[in-house]
Amino acid sequence: MRAVVCTRFDEPESLELQQLDTPGCPSDRVRVHVWASGVNYVDALFVAGKYQIRPELPFIPGSEVAGEVTEVGADVGGWSIGDRVMASVGLGGFADEVVVHPAQLLRVPEVLGWGQAATMTQSYATAWFALTRRTTVSPDEWLVVLGAAGGVGLATIDVARALGAKVIAAASSTERLRVCIERGAHGVVAYGEEPLKERVRELTGGGADVVVDPVGGELSDAALRSLGEEGRLVVIGFAGGDIPRLPANQVLLRNRTVVGVDWGAWAMAHPDDNAELVGEVLAQIDHGVLDPPEPTAYPLAEAGRALRDLLERRVTGKICLVS
Repeated sequence: MRAVVCTRFDEPESLELQQLDTPGCPSDRVRVHVWASGVNYVDALFVAGKYQIRPELPFIPGSEVAGEVTEVGADVGGWSIGDRVMASVGLGGFADEVVVHPAQLLRVPEVLGWGQAATMTQSYATAWFALTRRTTVSPDEWLVVLGAAGGVGLATIDVARALGAKVIAAASSTERLRVCIERGAHGVVAYGEEPLKERVRELTGGGADVVVDPVGGELSDAALRSLGEEGRLVVIGFAGGDIPRLPANQVLLRNRTVVGVDWGAWAMAHPDDNAELVGEVLAQIDHGVLDPPEPTAYPLAEAGRALRDLLERRVTGKICLVS
């Protein structure tokens, strides 16, 4: 099989496309031909050795895949050759085939293409977890999404609109906000060109009800200050690189709340609850309520370039590798 291999902790350009021996398929496993692999920020952290878990070298990055079942172990029921499936695999996804436990598999909704299926789980499960489990969003509440043109940002716009919220997309530039407008944002803030707090307060008539923050850094302080009475700052990550130090007095003022969201850790600790959550997301997609965007596709051999473009924010939305 062909796979992208990390042989040393380094920059994405150090990744190598290698021809490896095809793995066996035990009786309790399923083999999947991978048509598309999702590319995420966490993959770059793994490759650089900066994630909290450092896998043993060499390893194959990639955690999200979509493809067709090509072999079913003798002890496995419920799956057949040719089934369209998607899976979260932890590591090993940047390859043209994977062997997985059947519990990892989900059926791909007919409305989704391979790229959509391979890139929607992390972003949409994170957004759904944030807005239905960690906090709740009421119809007509004002919700601001930072980093709105990224994968989690676009998913949050989609989920928030489905829940009835009025969505303000915030991104670094007017150019990056175009896709957010196309995806249905009710208002936009280019925080690289205008002050975030003042513009949010102007658009909302006094302050946002919820700010979803996957960026961190100095933006988090402005986001917290842009909240109105009983506003919630939902902290998802620190894609900007810096972990913010939030002023506690701004949390106290106007009875604000700061909520942490770590869907990945929660999903591993609560697999049954997570299965229910992902099932809810897929049902919303089946019913046409949610509509994951088509990702930008790169050949498997260009995984390093794909990760670099992701890190440099040269692409809006999600990225996938195709084999």
